[in-house]
Amino acid sequence: MSVDLRYGELEAELRDSVRAMLAARSPWQSVLANQDRPDDPALWSSLAVEMGLAGLAVPERLGGGGAGLRENAVVCEELGRAVAPVPYLASAVVATQTLLAGAAEDWLTRLADGGSRAALVLPVDTAPGPAVRTGVVAHGHRLTGTVPGVADAATADLLLVPTAGELWVVEATAPGAGRSPVVSLDQTRALTDVTFDAAPAYRIAAGRRAAGAVHWGLTAGAVLLAAEQHGIARWCLSAAVDHLRTRHQFGRPIGEFQALRHRLADAWVEVTQAGAVSRYAVGVLADAEPAAGPDAEARVAAALAQAHCGPVAVRLAEECVQLHGGIGFSWEHPAHLYLKRARTAAVAFGTADRHRAALAGLVDLPPA
Repeated sequence: MSVDLRYGELEAELRDSVRAMLAARSPWQSVLANQDRPDDPALWSSLAVEMGLAGLAVPERLGGGGAGLRENAVVCEELGRAVAPVPYLASAVVATQTLLAGAAEDWLTRLADGGSRAALVLPVDTAPGPAVRTGVVAHGHRLTGTVPGVADAATADLLLVPTAGELWVVEATAPGAGRSPVVSLDQTRALTDVTFDAAPAYRIAAGRRAAGAVHWGLTAGAVLLAAEQHGIARWCLSAAVDHLRTRHQFGRPIGEFQALRHRLADAWVEVTQAGAVSRYAVGVLADAEPAAGPDAEARVAAALAQAHCGPVAVRLAEECVQLHGGIGFSWEHPAHLYLKRARTAAVAFGTADRHRAALAGLVDLPPA
């Protein structure tokens, strides 16, 4: 499949707008100072309501922007670049794409203007697949069970809950629905244990449609997480370059030392490759049809994106810390924010090892 990896004019304008807004309203100093309060309602309002990006991929007839995953990916790159504490990936991507694939139009209208947020209730490390395990069972239209470690469920208004062969929506404030915070390495992306005790639910899909919708939503999450990881890696490279240009040792900028220049060159190659892999996966998925679920090409692209971009983001974050020397290990410098986000993102939607194993099966490679 031929995919154009370049950014279009509108995508470049969107990137510049999001970057400027984040620089003004969520600089790293603000993120660092408010780590114990990962939800930033004012930032979400700016991003989702004022800029209208919550419903970017929602059809215009449902009150959304009528764009697609390519535009979503641009936003995710910039959110990764700023380690912004907003549930955009969970709500505007994973939940929205799950509802699109499930043809749940009534619920999509609630997400389109950013007034409501949603989360797919599965453990954060759940990898895309045609069938997922869930700890929730349905008795009539009431759900019971516990799902540990759900990303960004703490601030969600709507909870999308898969059960055996069905997909449900639960209002987060419904009786019987409970949420307990979980300590996470990355405090900018909250994890929550979600419990249901005969909580009233609305069924939005069953059978193949339900399984396909969840598979599509998780695949979109894995692909756009790769875009976020690319943003993380690009910031880490830029920060390291800036530091090596300005930090002097023995009367010269340390960036002039050959060993450090080689490390930066290797890092640039990795970041550039990650960008190409991420853009390819986004392009493949954007050209697919949500209702049909991810086809073979989309599954290969998603597995490749996570197998490659997750480790690259971790390596670049580690390089950023090390190349900054002593200040890179301090609490006052933002490098640790990116390392924590990269480390936790590396297990979201499945680890690189799991995606490599899935990729081997998809392309008929024998196991090692």
